Amino acid sequence: MPSVETAFRGGRVPPGMDLVAELSPLLAAEAAAEASGTGIDAADLEQAVWLRLLEQRPGDLRTPARWVRTAVRAEARRARWLRRQESPYAGERAADPDPGPELAAISAERRRVLRAAIGRTPGNCPRLLTALLSPADPTYREIAGELDISQGSLGPMRSRCLGCLRRMLAAEVAAPERGGKER
Repeated sequence: MPSVETAFRGGRVPPGMDLVAELSPLLAAEAAAEASGTGIDAADLEQAVWLRLLEQRPGDLRTPARWVRTAVRAEARRARWLRRQESPYAGERAADPDPGPELAAISAERRRVLRAAIGRTPGNCPRLLTALLSPADPTYREIAGELDISQGSLGPMRSRCLGCLRRMLAAEVAAPERGGKER
């Protein structure tokens, strides 16, 4: 790999590149060490520190090595804090490669109830909702052509149909109140 100096014409290093060349090995080592115990990707941690370096004023880097160590630890703390704050959506579970017979039965029942409710919606709603749920994932233009309506009226029609479907399903399935109590 060519040195930083020979990577540029005439051997002139752009301002700040000597600092990058100097700090790269230290930053990579610090990020790898800090990331290994926390489950954070070392490359992400390293990238965050480089961004933080770009935000610094030139006079703020009196001791670059110390700054790198401090910045890596601060970014790792921030990433750990963010991980604790984020939680997966409780409504649906993550896709499981082998969901098992129970989850497969529940999913099939949900699809059956949804398809039955779609069939009971008024007007063009069954056709529109079926097209929207199609595995082919058609565009609005394709759906409008299939239903023989203007593309601009699909949005309002979709809102009405989804509202109707939502009311139908809410009447069939009692939604739990806050605290887990059934209504």
